[in-house]
Amino acid sequence: MLAGMKFGGSELAGLIVAVSFAAGLNVYATVATLGLLAHAGLLDLPSGLHLVSSWWVIAVSGVLFAIEFFADKIPAFDLFWNALHTFVRVPVAALIAFGATSGLSPEKQLLAALAGGAIALAAHGGKTAARVAVTPSPEPVSNFALSAGEDALAVFLTWLAAQHPIAAALIVAAFLSVIVVLMRWVFRAMSRAMKNLFRGAEKELAPSKRRDLDAA
Repeated sequence: MLAGMKFGGSELAGLIVAVSFAAGLNVYATVATLGLLAHAGLLDLPSGLHLVSSWWVIAVSGVLFAIEFFADKIPAFDLFWNALHTFVRVPVAALIAFGATSGLSPEKQLLAALAGGAIALAAHGGKTAARVAVTPSPEPVSNFALSAGEDALAVFLTWLAAQHPIAAALIVAAFLSVIVVLMRWVFRAMSRAMKNLFRGAEKELAPSKRRDLDAA
């Protein structure tokens, strides 16, 4: 819920969508930003998320964000780091969505948690795919710039969700559309590559098969 205004269903949905996407990019920055916004009076956290405003949670999230800030910018190592954080970003996003809907029925909370986890997984998948594409680059600047942009976007979306949740959700919807298109393109490219690989292998094996038949 937002401070100074009644937080209706659409605003709550916008908050969940934006924050879940942000958590998929950088969960530590998202949690720390939520807590700081609550202390600044810019965000009235639902009762299920009051723990996020704890200074202990903010401090730990800040330290982990500092670690990720450097770890996520090391070429090659960032792929391992992101793979490991599949088991952090997605569950935490689901928990945030679950806590944000503490005033709703258990069924709606479960649906919110599933939606939050799915959105975070999409953001995480897009982030990982972008890293796979950039990591082979011989210069580290592109990798650093991409990671810094993701960090900034996570903080910005979390802040925007506290002020204008509908606008934040619309921005996320645009990003999700891009991710879906890119993922389809990646899968098609991989499929074509696999088909070409199999065709090449068949062509190489064909002469040897003919020789075996002639020898028999």
